[in-house]
Amino acid sequence: MNGQTPTDGGILYDGTETDEDDELLEVTESKPAPAIVWTERQPETQGLRGAELIQAFVKLLPNGPGVYRMLNEAGDVLYVGKARSLKKRVSNYAQGRGHSNRIARMVRETANMEFVTTRTEIEALLLEANLIKRLRPRFNVLLRDDKSFPYIVVTGDTRAPALYKHRGARSRKGDYFGPFASAGAVGRTINSLQRAFLLRTCTDSVFETRTRPCLLYQIKRCSAPCTSEISDADYAELVREAKDFLSGKSQAVKETIAAAMHEASENLDFERAALYRDRLAALSHVQSHQGINPAGVEEADVFAIHHEGGISCIQVFFFRTGQNWGNRAYFPKADPSLPASEVLSAFLAQFYDDKPCPRQILLCETVEEQELLAQALSEKSGYRVSILVPQRGEKKDLVEHALANAREAHGRKLAETASQSRLLEGFAETFKLARVPRRIEIYDNSHIMGTNAVGGMVVAGPEGFVKGQYRKFNIKSTDITPGDDFGMMREVMTRRFSRLLKEEGKPDRSAEASEEATFPTWPDVILIDGGQGQMTAVRAILKELDVEDCVTAIGVAKGVDRDAGRERFFVEGKESFTLPPRDPVLYFIQRLRDEAHRFAIGSHRARRKKEMVKNPLDEIAGIGPTRKRALLTHFGTAKAVSRAGINDLMAVNGISETVARLVYEHFHEDASK
Repeated sequence: MNGQTPTDGGILYDGTETDEDDELLEVTESKPAPAIVWTERQPETQGLRGAELIQAFVKLLPNGPGVYRMLNEAGDVLYVGKARSLKKRVSNYAQGRGHSNRIARMVRETANMEFVTTRTEIEALLLEANLIKRLRPRFNVLLRDDKSFPYIVVTGDTRAPALYKHRGARSRKGDYFGPFASAGAVGRTINSLQRAFLLRTCTDSVFETRTRPCLLYQIKRCSAPCTSEISDADYAELVREAKDFLSGKSQAVKETIAAAMHEASENLDFERAALYRDRLAALSHVQSHQGINPAGVEEADVFAIHHEGGISCIQVFFFRTGQNWGNRAYFPKADPSLPASEVLSAFLAQFYDDKPCPRQILLCETVEEQELLAQALSEKSGYRVSILVPQRGEKKDLVEHALANAREAHGRKLAETASQSRLLEGFAETFKLARVPRRIEIYDNSHIMGTNAVGGMVVAGPEGFVKGQYRKFNIKSTDITPGDDFGMMREVMTRRFSRLLKEEGKPDRSAEASEEATFPTWPDVILIDGGQGQMTAVRAILKELDVEDCVTAIGVAKGVDRDAGRERFFVEGKESFTLPPRDPVLYFIQRLRDEAHRFAIGSHRARRKKEMVKNPLDEIAGIGPTRKRALLTHFGTAKAVSRAGINDLMAVNGISETVARLVYEHFHEDASK
């Protein structure tokens, strides 16, 4: 079928046309082979759905490798899969027997399918992982936490390299070390490296403008290359030692520092000897907080999965340069009936879709298509990647350690989930709800005398707070009187539910009941931090938008003297009431409200900070960082720049007459008239 014109309604992708799947097809560095992408229903499949629809598509498919997508009537992707032979794999769905409940339900809901043929099964595997992460189909195993990992970078584009925490693209010249499991692990490591190697952590702009050493130099956390307290050659030696330590040569670095300490001591230079002693202590602190540091594992990621009670926990340990750089627990979304090996296999493909892969991956058990996955990761990385299930020795111990951590994290998650379920049931009983809520949204406002006003929305569900669903609302209306909390809440409610109606329409509660695995987009309950006045404003907006029957609004007013435990609750059609001081539901609501308060205040502070550091020069088109720095260095402040004449501005290095006139006219509106 490759190279032939598809049937009517199909689109032939030859690597030159623009298509929604172009970026997804580029799964390797080389250009993909021509592929057929069907984005419209084929004539042979009109009016069909389920197994009949799939059977009609089978007749049109090639025997080559590729990726298929199953869609429902609304066009939402239900499932993404890959196959060595599209015809054989898809025909299995059309047989109608031997399917699990999950697969049978998926087949019934299928109203259309889309296909992409690839040159090899490896390309199909990489494309499948890319599509799953992008489309998040309901019936696939999904990697929930997809945050990038932090790294440590030692910069290489300045006279005195700096030590920074880094996330994202490696656009800056320098040496990168990682990944670390968390930002906290990076922060602790950088703090210790500062004490051990005295490298600077200040920004380049601060470094270039210092005229005297900062406090970090006084407390022996920096060698102050900014003011030449240390020579460039000696600072370069410190940088080399830091790189050696992060590259796994920690023992050699410690021996060098220890020898220098003994030499200084023998020469009766006890102050310098004490400095070396403190550096050795800092290095020991780094290694003591890394837990296991295997001598025989230079570079590897260790994965272990524990599957029980419908929840899978995957524990990942990162080992680089012979050092343990932390671990993280993941709880992928997967059907409870799937075996652990299948969940782990799908997880691995998605995990490395946008992350660098080590040369060795250690697993607790064999996964499906293990060799194919190793080949795909090798092709993607450009070097050989091996996937092993160790049977003995140090590597086996690492896997067992990861598995023990997976069991512990799984147990904590089960306990939290069970506790959350009981609290939600108690919440429903307390407020006489028709059903246990699956999505609760909590709203709060934060401002100072009406300035930098922000509305915050946090979300809670059966598994606790869902931070990926949090939203902030910068209050934009100019009609609201500063400090008018009612007006702010009206704006937040209007924006939130108007957009929800536009994007999702009104909720179908009967359909939601049959889709327990999907986290709902519509809230069952909204909690408002406020009393009767706030609730009146909220209900007016809900009634205006005709969604008052879709959600239950509850007001939480602070108690007498604003004491926690004496809150009063306001619900439509009921008298306000309080809960007993030690009621678990009361504690639950307090926790929800406190989280909303924390998020709103944090958003407000971030906005206020941004306003405080805002510089008038930022508003002038054509004034970039270099010219801005030159102006501020010459005049001292933006206010002094605003008072300068054109000739004075032209005296600044890099400021031409045209630019000087641009700056002058910005601060003197009458000058341009």
